[in-house]
Order: sequence, then C-alpha cells, then structure tokens
Amino acid sequence: MKNRFKQLGQGMTEYIIIVALVAVAAITVYNLFGDTVRGQVGDLAAELGGGTSAKMGNTAGTASQKEAKEAKYTLGDFGQAE
Repeated sequence: MKNRFKQLGQGMTEYIIIVALVAVAAITVYNLFGDTVRGQVGDLAAELGGGTSAKMGNTAGTASQKEAKEAKYTLGDFGQAE
C-alpha cells in the first residue's frame, strides 16, 4: 500500500512540472508577442463594437497591396534550382 502512494505522488509531481513548463512557455510567448496580440485583439473588439480600430493592420495591408501591384511576378519567378 505504501508503494502505491509513492507512485501516485510521483505522477502528480511530473504533472506539476509539465504544467509549470507550459506556464513558463506561455509567459515567454506572451512577452515576445504581447504588444502585437494586444493590438489585434483591441482592433477586433473595436470593430465588433461598431467603432473604428487603431488601424494597425490597415497600414500593413495597404503597404502589401502597393508592393503587390508594383511587382510583376510570373511562374518563371518560382523556378527550382537544378
């Protein structure tokens, strides 16, 4: 009976370590991308609420569209190295 409790305790300890590692990873990712995610969520909330967003994505989208219009790509641009 005593051996069974040790095994249950070991399983719980492993579970706690895994949860702690996942939490540390989540905090790290949030610190790296927090401003971007916060801005996108804020823009989304403003748009859903009927307001206007901070237009963070609009600026990037406009620049991408301009670049796409100026570039003349063909299928030959996607050739493979021999």
